[in-house]
Order: sequence, then structure tokens, then C-alpha cells
Amino acid sequence: MPNPSSPPASPLRVLAAIAAVEGLAFAAYAVYLVVEAVTVGITGPSEVSNPGALILLIVLTALVGAALLWMARAWWRARQWVRTPFVLAQVILGLLGYEASQGVGVVQLVGGAAVVVGVIGIVLAVLPRTGRALAESDA
Repeated sequence: MPNPSSPPASPLRVLAAIAAVEGLAFAAYAVYLVVEAVTVGITGPSEVSNPGALILLIVLTALVGAALLWMARAWWRARQWVRTPFVLAQVILGLLGYEASQGVGVVQLVGGAAVVVGVIGIVLAVLPRTGRALAESDA
């Protein structure tokens, strides 16, 4: 059992940081959605802009943020189970980022950054060095 107070191996620290930043970004976006809904109201086409859809979006965004923060903690504590959900999250975020990168302005930049971070996260998660670091923590 790893000592939770000692810092993990280098790739695990980077993976924990990636998951933490992504989790905080999703949590901040959920807060932004709430603030926008209260101050501006619900805008856009009625098919997708209604109270039910907005509440669902806020809840899902907050849950994804919480899950990524949980994964950050698992990377920091060198838990082997975190690899699969993290890689899956990076694939999904990379696809969302690619879609956003087709936009304009800041959305395009954020989308491109999401794709780059997602690819880096996947590569680091599947590196043999990461596997060894996780295995050493179990020993």
C-alpha cells in the first residue's frame, strides 16, 4: 500500500495534474452555466434551451468534473484502477475538443488545447513507465 503523504512517481504526478485541471475546468463551467442562467436566462433554440436540458447539462458537467477530480486523487495515490476510466475520459474529451476546435475564436483554442491534453494524457497513461510506477506502489 503506497504512502499517501509521499509524492508519486513523475508520470503519476503529471497525470494527476491533468485530471485535476480538467476536473476544475468542468466544475468551473458548471458554475458558469448556473450564473449565466440566473443572470441572463435561458437563451437559444427552444429544442435545446429549456430548463430541463439546462439542469441536465449542469448536473452532467458537475459530475464529470467530480469524476475527474476523483481520478486525480487516484493517480496521486497510485491506484491501478484509474487507467481505464481516465483513458476513456480523455478519448471523450478529445472528441469534444475536436468538435470545439472547428469553431472560432476562444472556443477553437480551448478545443485544440483539449485535444492536445487528451492525447498527452492517453500517451502518459499507457506508457510502460506509468505501469511500472503503479506496480511499484502496490509492492
